[in-house]
Amino acid sequence: MWIDSHAHLEMKEFDPDRPQVIERAVAKGITGIITIGTDLESSQKSLALAKTYQTIWATVGVHPHDAASFHPETLPQLTRLAQDKQVVALGEIGLDFYRNLSPQKAQIETFRQLIQLAKTVNLPIIIHDREAHEEVLAILREEKAWEVGGVFHCFSGDWEMAKQCLDLNFFLSVTGAVTYKKGSVLEEVVRRVPIESLLLETDAPFLSPHPFRGKRNEPAYLVHTAEHVARLRGLALSELSQAVLQNTSRVFKRLLEN
Repeated sequence: MWIDSHAHLEMKEFDPDRPQVIERAVAKGITGIITIGTDLESSQKSLALAKTYQTIWATVGVHPHDAASFHPETLPQLTRLAQDKQVVALGEIGLDFYRNLSPQKAQIETFRQLIQLAKTVNLPIIIHDREAHEEVLAILREEKAWEVGGVFHCFSGDWEMAKQCLDLNFFLSVTGAVTYKKGSVLEEVVRRVPIESLLLETDAPFLSPHPFRGKRNEPAYLVHTAEHVARLRGLALSELSQAVLQNTSRVFKRLLEN
């Protein structure tokens, strides 16, 4: 059994066949899917899906790409959504200095405000970090984000970065990208990270694992990433499954309340 700890089932890419996507996931042993909010509208859609399907939970947040649209009235609206028992985290939040679709100053200010919101509502955070490792780590330390902890989604750093994340009480989540290049830095991290700090995700519809690379990703494909990770660590698939299920429940404590 598996939980896809990060997917975007609310996105338009799934409008044609969303029920079938969820059915295929269940058939592959995916017992839960956490669907991620990236702005106010997608957060509302994610929560609506969580209320429609028993296998889905939601998060609410503002992605760094959308930080420029973060207004004062957004915060109380997100606060209300975050109090729903189907919402398990604040995210996806963070910094993206690769695409810079929002000004860096806006990204930083929004990131700080949303960390504080997570502390107010006592929820973990899901971090998007692209080409901003040092800045993200500095903000997490300054805002004492270890008090709520959370996940570095689609982890893309090296082992030195990974150690700093672990020291701050954060888990590392791995996508299908780990299947792309043998001997990559990400493979090294997956081999070395303590098993009790590892999560798996699809980031669907993005980052399909081999052999589906280039096609729309979906939660059913999580099993292919899991098989690759199990080989890297020399574990039976059942061992990895048990560990990752426990880790996901430790991060997202509301999963156990539902």
